Amino acid sequence: MSTSNRNSRPLMMMTSILVVLLGGAFLGARVVHSGGQEGGHLQPVSFKTAVSPPAPVSLAQFKDGFASVVDPALAAVVNISSTKVVKRPDMPNIFDDPFFRQFFGNQFGAPNSGPTAPQTEKEYALGSGVIVNSEGYIVTNNHVVAGATDVQVFTPDKQKYTAKVIGTDPRTDIAVLRIQAHGLPTLTLGDSSKLKVGDIVFAIGDPLGVGETATMGIVSATGRGLGGAIEHYEDFIQTDAAINPGNSGGALIDARGDLIGINTAILTNGNGGGNEGIGFAIPINMARRVMEQIVAHGKVVRGYLGVNIQSVGPDMAKAFGLSHGGGALVANVTPDGPAAKAGLQRGDVILSLDGESVNGPDDLSVHISELAPGAVAHLKVFRDGKDLEFSVTLGEYPAEGPAGAGAESGGGSQSAGLQGVQVQNLTPSIARQLNVPATTTGVVITQVEPSSPAASAGLRQGDIIQEVNHKPVHNVAEYSSAMAASSKQPVLLLINRGGSTLFVVISPE
Repeated sequence: MSTSNRNSRPLMMMTSILVVLLGGAFLGARVVHSGGQEGGHLQPVSFKTAVSPPAPVSLAQFKDGFASVVDPALAAVVNISSTKVVKRPDMPNIFDDPFFRQFFGNQFGAPNSGPTAPQTEKEYALGSGVIVNSEGYIVTNNHVVAGATDVQVFTPDKQKYTAKVIGTDPRTDIAVLRIQAHGLPTLTLGDSSKLKVGDIVFAIGDPLGVGETATMGIVSATGRGLGGAIEHYEDFIQTDAAINPGNSGGALIDARGDLIGINTAILTNGNGGGNEGIGFAIPINMARRVMEQIVAHGKVVRGYLGVNIQSVGPDMAKAFGLSHGGGALVANVTPDGPAAKAGLQRGDVILSLDGESVNGPDDLSVHISELAPGAVAHLKVFRDGKDLEFSVTLGEYPAEGPAGAGAESGGGSQSAGLQGVQVQNLTPSIARQLNVPATTTGVVITQVEPSSPAASAGLRQGDIIQEVNHKPVHNVAEYSSAMAASSKQPVLLLINRGGSTLFVVISPE
């Protein structure tokens, strides 16, 4: 039996910058979903909430330090150790190899004895958690307990408990645990919507397994999204409070001692994966909604709009006739989905939801996810130079299906007007390789020069160009004609990638 210790899970972000989830995640582990039931009946759970609106805090009261804020919080932050038993892939039996037998014969067993028996090993993850209810309910990160077969909780008073995973939500990286204990110290849930850049915050957890630690910093940004680099729904609090691997699931508290975030990830340049002063926490308002659903239903139910969306930068805004960037561009509309039934179309730019401005795709996704299925979302949409109003009755977010696989295809001819890109006609055979319907139309990109503007804009081999400046193209001839007509101006392309569509603007050098 071998063991391995994994204290962080990196994801590539930019050239040399990594996003590191702060707990010991199991790489490639499946999500644990537990029913959230006690004795067959769901139990109501209450969380202590701060008085609203919060009273102003004077820094004068902290002339002797911040112990009055930190000390009460330390008792409610726990250490979490989780274990997963995994099987290593079956290994071929080397004793069956003819070359081996030429020298050693059958002394190690008869031929064709098959692969060796699979070996098992234990993987360990370390993280933190926050007691949010005196009857043993703890919130932490999903990646701290994902796939775990055993979860142990260690409280600051040196007590050890075996925890039950009540439920998890991978899309926000929230998990709820319960231990059999009563009268536990808890943290009061604050209001993360009131946070402002510059507010003092404290991060509490068990970084790198050294023991419970508190660090201080400020709120560096709110509403931070990284385009899905960390989670499906991103609305992070960014802070420079020192947090490191092992802090996952720990508390981010304000100067009142209220819980305003759950620490989850850091940005690092890859030199050891340590603190660089750019950390992220899940806002407690988002975490609370998830916790309440997990405890009440054992799962999270979300509203569903039925669109793929992307950001609108200055070039994209100009291509669609907008005076400035912002909003969420509809790149694809799910057939028969809520948005399609309400009349939304590909190329629409969603500007506001229920009277509140939409700043970008993450903003829209998070707010739609907070609405219940059956709720009516009132959208303001920009289309063909006009503002339109739509009322969409939301569906329920479906279970995620397998992602379409991309493929690369060689050969083709040089197009007119799009430097560094080669395309060829899309045939039914190529369409099957690219995992798109055989009826899909357009031209397939067979080569993209790495130094070209197209590569900088994100075009790839295997992308299917279906429109040029809103004009459909069905073959290389139509594509070349449309590109030639664009002259030296920026060109707007509609791309089909693995069955999903998106818009790309390419500016000439």
